[in-house]
Amino acid sequence: MQDDIKHTRNNYDRNVLLEGDVAGDPFDQFSAWLEGARVNDIRDYNAFTLSTVSESGFPDARIVLLRGADKSGLTFFTNYNSAKGREIHASEKVCMNFFWNTLERQIRILGIASQVSAEESDVYFNSRPRDSRIAAWASSQSSELRTRDDLDAAVLKYTAQFEEKEVPRPPHWGGYRIVPHYFEFWQGRPNRLHDRLVYELQADKWSLKRLAP
Repeated sequence: MQDDIKHTRNNYDRNVLLEGDVAGDPFDQFSAWLEGARVNDIRDYNAFTLSTVSESGFPDARIVLLRGADKSGLTFFTNYNSAKGREIHASEKVCMNFFWNTLERQIRILGIASQVSAEESDVYFNSRPRDSRIAAWASSQSSELRTRDDLDAAVLKYTAQFEEKEVPRPPHWGGYRIVPHYFEFWQGRPNRLHDRLVYELQADKWSLKRLAP
């Protein structure tokens, strides 16, 4: 296994990324690449790594799903009392990373996260499958469980509580919108000489530059 780890490598040669090929606005470029991932049937094409700063000062990361994207920002939903929620409350500075290995592409985004309105959270919550809405009540996300049976019991409890009723959004559950100030678009190239184009917001204008691979 150790030998395999040392010698496993792929040479990326699917595409190129040049300054003349990208949109003037990073949100437009992001939308184009996200759509490219969707039409190429990448499972969970909207999944990204969300990195925050933990309470102990270490980076903390997990995979979450993007649920909204426009020029006002990029949105996901979670339990506000979860580890990520507590960490965003302590420091709103976050990093997002999308990686689509079959396209040999990734996007790294730095931005500021803040809670969306209760109305926006309600709209999304009510669009979720009923069992997922029950789960939002049953799981005290990131808290310690003695056994799986405790979680299953909580699901049964809330299933009974909301039987033949609409399941309301828990007050501790909702969305965050990340407002980016930095986008890095990465396209794999042969011999590790990858293309890296960066949009950075400066004085309310987006600049474009290339980074060495």
